Amino acid sequence: MWQLVRFFWKSIDAIMALLLAAMIALVFTNVVLRYGFSSSIRQSVELARMWFVWVVMLGAAVTLRRGEHLALSEFSEALFPRAVPWLRRLCWLIVIGAVIMLFQGALKQTNANWNNISQLTGLPSALFYLAGTVSSVLMGFIAVIRLIDPMGISRLLDVDEDKS
Repeated sequence: MWQLVRFFWKSIDAIMALLLAAMIALVFTNVVLRYGFSSSIRQSVELARMWFVWVVMLGAAVTLRRGEHLALSEFSEALFPRAVPWLRRLCWLIVIGAVIMLFQGALKQTNANWNNISQLTGLPSALFYLAGTVSSVLMGFIAVIRLIDPMGISRLLDVDEDKS
């Protein structure tokens, strides 16, 4: 099972790297075509924007999993060392609340825009909002696990012991 979890997170890393590489190649090709040959790929702007949204939203989940998000804990650790475990749980409850709101909003927008087809790409505009839905599910999963078992997360989330 742990290999499956590792494979899942490595797959997300690979998807993000692939999307980023494709975005760079597409934008570079479009710039060369535009300034060198006075033509362009019309779909490139919309595809690059959608891929960027997916990279950002998946990256938010990966960052939360790795514990590399911005955190300010010097004050709480210095002033309230005994309360730190409870304060961390409170923070995870707040994260869960924010993720629930993100999920609800993104799901509503995904459903509302599924029939709106882009004229350039022919893809539903709901794919932009689907990134938020997927990311919120991943972040919710991470937050619930950290709330329940903050010390046992390293194996389930594939995080190094020294980072968690």
